[in-house]
Amino acid sequence: MPSLPSAAAVTEIGRRSQTASPSPLARNPVSLRLYKVLGATFEDEATKEALSTLSYLYSLSESSAVISAAKEDVVAPDGIDEVDMDSVKDVPSFLRGAPPGDTAAKARKHLRRDIESKMEEGSLRFLAAFGVVDQKLDVLQTHISTMRAQCEEAQVQLQSTNEACKSLLDRAGSLRDEQQQVKTRQSIITLFLARFTLSADEADALSSPEVPVGPTFFAAVDRAQAIRDDCRVLMAGENSPSRAGLDIMAVTSTHLEKAYDKLLRWCSVEFRGMGRDASLEVPDELSEAVRRLRSRPELLSDALTVLAQTRQTTLLSSFTSALTTGNRTGGIGARRPIDLHAHDALRYIGDMLAWVHQAIAAEREFLEALLSIDTGSRMPGAVRAPAHAEDEWLGELMDAAVAGLCGPLRARVLQTVRAQESGLYAYKVSRLLHFYALTMARTLGSRALLATTLKETTAASYTVFFDAIAAQGRALSRISLDQADTSVTPPQALLAHAQDLRAILALHTAEAEGDGNGDGEVASAEDSATIERALDALVDPAVRMCVAAAGEKDAALRRHVTSAPSPVTTTATAGTGVGGVWDRPVFVLNCLTYLVDTLAPYPCAARKHAELDGAVEARVLELIEEHYEMVLRDSGLHDAIRACEETPEDEPLAHVPACDPSTLRSTLASFAHWLTSLDAVHAPRLAALTAPALHARVHRAAQRRLGHVYAALCARVREPRSRYEAAATLLGAERPFGSVTTLWHILGINEVDGGDGPDV
Repeated sequence: MPSLPSAAAVTEIGRRSQTASPSPLARNPVSLRLYKVLGATFEDEATKEALSTLSYLYSLSESSAVISAAKEDVVAPDGIDEVDMDSVKDVPSFLRGAPPGDTAAKARKHLRRDIESKMEEGSLRFLAAFGVVDQKLDVLQTHISTMRAQCEEAQVQLQSTNEACKSLLDRAGSLRDEQQQVKTRQSIITLFLARFTLSADEADALSSPEVPVGPTFFAAVDRAQAIRDDCRVLMAGENSPSRAGLDIMAVTSTHLEKAYDKLLRWCSVEFRGMGRDASLEVPDELSEAVRRLRSRPELLSDALTVLAQTRQTTLLSSFTSALTTGNRTGGIGARRPIDLHAHDALRYIGDMLAWVHQAIAAEREFLEALLSIDTGSRMPGAVRAPAHAEDEWLGELMDAAVAGLCGPLRARVLQTVRAQESGLYAYKVSRLLHFYALTMARTLGSRALLATTLKETTAASYTVFFDAIAAQGRALSRISLDQADTSVTPPQALLAHAQDLRAILALHTAEAEGDGNGDGEVASAEDSATIERALDALVDPAVRMCVAAAGEKDAALRRHVTSAPSPVTTTATAGTGVGGVWDRPVFVLNCLTYLVDTLAPYPCAARKHAELDGAVEARVLELIEEHYEMVLRDSGLHDAIRACEETPEDEPLAHVPACDPSTLRSTLASFAHWLTSLDAVHAPRLAALTAPALHARVHRAAQRRLGHVYAALCARVREPRSRYEAAATLLGAERPFGSVTTLWHILGINEVDGGDGPDV
C-alpha cells in the first residue's frame, strides 16, 4: 500500500495550489475537506486524549474478537470457558458484523448515541450500588435508636442512685480529706526526722571502733555536717533559736567530735605504719581523711607531727644504709655502698646529694598526694611559689623529714672537701654543692635546715677552692725557667695552669648558660663575683711568674755572658736577647698572648681579658721599639740616622763623620744589600712569636719607621746647606735610589711618600 504524504507535504501542496491559478479541483468541497484534515496537527494533549478514548471505545480488534467468540462459542485463550454475551452487548450495534472499512464512518455517525448509552449504563450501576448502601444505613439507624433508649434508662437509674447515696458520699469525702491531711503531716514528720537525724548505722559508723574508716564513715560525716548546715539555715529565719534546732546542733556536734577523734587516731596509726616504708603510696581513704582533718588544723597538726617524726627516722635509716651497705638485692637495680666512692670526691658528694634529692622528690610526691595539692605544669627544678596554704605545711613537713640527714651529710661533705688539693677539682665540687644548694632552697625554702646546711658547706668548699688556687699561684711563682732551654714558648707549668683555668671557665660558662630559673639574677651576681675573684687568683700569679721568671733567666744569662765572653756574645744585638740565644720580650709576649687566647672564648673573663690586652699592648710597643733599633743596625742606617737626628739643621751634614759622602755611600750600599735579603720582609726573631698577627704588626711598624727616617735622611741630604756635591747621584747610586715610594714597594707596604697606611 503506498504511503500517504506527510502533513507538511500536504500543506505545501495546498499553499501552492492557492498561489497558483484556481482550478476546478481546488474549488471542490471534498478536496478542501481532505486538505484540511491532512493539514491538521494532533500534537496537543487534549486531542491526543480524545483520540485515545475513541480508540478504546471503538477498538476494532477487541470488538471483532468478542463478536466472533460469541458467535462461534469457542473457549477463550485466557482460561474462560465461555464468552460472556453481556460483553457482546457492550459493543456498539454498528460494529456488530461491520466490515473494517466502515468503523470510522459509523463512529462519526453514532458517536453521541454511543456516549449517552455509556453514561446511562454507568448511572444504572451507581443506582444499584447506592440501593444496597441505603438498606445498610436503615439497619444502622435502628440499632442507634435502640442504644439511645437504653442509655436514657441507665441515666435515670444513676440519678436515682446518686440521690439515695448523697449523704454517704459526703461523709466519705470528709473522711478522705482528713486522711489526706494525716498523711501529709506524717510525711512531713518523716522527712524532718530523716533530714535532721542520723540513723543508728550512721551513728555507729561515726563512733564505734568496729566500723573501719572508709566510704561508710565518710558518708556518715558528710551526713552529720549536712544536718548542721540545714539546721543553721532553718534557725537563721527565726527570731530566737528553737529547742529542736538547739538539740539537733548539740547531738550532731557530739557525733562529729567523736568522728574526728576516731579519724585522728586512725591517721596516727596509719602514719606510724607508713613511715617505716621507704617508698610510699597514699591510699584514697588516707588522702580523704587528711582532707577532712583540714577543717580541724590542730588535729591535723598532731597527726602530721607523728608522720614527720616517723619519716625522719626512716629517711635517716635509709640514708645510712645507702652509705654503708647499699642495695644488695642483686640484679640490674643493685647499688654499691656510697662510701666505697669516698676516694673520688666529686662522685662521692654527687651520689650523696643525688640520693638526698631523690628522697626529697619522693617525699614531696608523697606529701602532695597526701595533702591533695595540685602542682600544675611546674618544670623540675623551677621555683615553687607558695600558691596554697597547704604549701606551708608541705615545706615544714619536708624540712622536718630531711632534718636528720643534715648531720651525716655535713660531716662527710666537709671531710671530703677539706681533703682536696687540686683547685680544679675543688671548683667542681663547689659548683656541685652550689647547684644542689640552689635546688634545695627552691624546693624546701631558703630557711630550711638542709638548704642552710648545703649553703654552709658550699661556702666552706669555695674557701677550700680559693685556698687551693692561691697555693697553686704561690707554687707557680716559685717556678724557675731552665737556663739551658732556648725555647721562647710558654713553659709547661703555665700550660698546665692555663688548662685548669680553661676548665674552670668552661664549667662556669656552661652553668651560666643553663641557669634560667627565677632567682637567676641573684645567683648570677654571686657567680660573677666568685669567678672574678678566681680569675684574679689564677691569672695574676701566672703573669707575675712569666715576667719574674723571664727576668731571672735573663739576668742569669747576662751574668754568664759577662763572666765568659765569646765571639758570639760580642756580636749580639740588643734586640735579640742575650747572645742571640733566648729572647725575653718574645717569651713574655708569648706567655701573655697564650693567656689572652685562653680567656678570649669566655664572656665571664672580659675584665681580665681587657687587662691582659693592655699588658700585651704595652709589651708590643716595647718590642716595636727594640725591633726598630735592631732593623736600623741590621740595615746599616743606624749611625747615619742618629747623626742626622742629632745634627742641627744649620750645620752641614756632609761634615759629620758618620754622614760624610764616602761613609754615606757605604751606608747606602749596606742598606741596598739588606733590602735584597729576607730580613727586609721577614724577621727571624719575630718568627718565634706564637701570634702571627703580632709578628706582622711589629715588623710592619719597624719598617714604617725605617721608611720615614730614610725619607728624612734623603730630604736632609738633598738640602743645599748639607753641602753634598751631586746629592742626587749619591742617593741614586743604590736602591731604592732615594725614592721612598720605591722603598714602600720593596718592603711591600701600601704607603705613598711615607704617609700612614693600613697594617698589612
